[in-house]
Amino acid sequence: MNNVFNANRIQYIAVACSIILMIIIFELTRKKKIREEYSILWLVSCFIFLIFSIWRKGLDFFASVVGIEYPPSALFLIFVLVIFLILIQFSIIISRLTEHNKNLTQEIGLLKLEITEIKKKMKN
Repeated sequence: MNNVFNANRIQYIAVACSIILMIIIFELTRKKKIREEYSILWLVSCFIFLIFSIWRKGLDFFASVVGIEYPPSALFLIFVLVIFLILIQFSIIISRLTEHNKNLTQEIGLLKLEITEIKKKMKN
């Protein structure tokens, strides 16, 4: 009886957290605090988490496939996997931005050198 009560409580909390996070992501996107391309991954993640929070048989199946005895704890595994995917996406974005920043810095250095050479020629 206590396990059923805890399972239902975890399910309600997971549904509420998913909905609240979706609302927060929508608001951040609407206020232009987060770009649409990033909010899509967050919204898809929230939606997947919400589906597994509501669809108990799907969660039970996922838990049995992965070998988890207590299905609501599978929600935490799903949550960790989703966060892991988001971290990978952000690592890719940071790597791309770092490379772009390096290229821009080199270009600025070359332009400064060119300006210095032009100033020297104008003095002569």
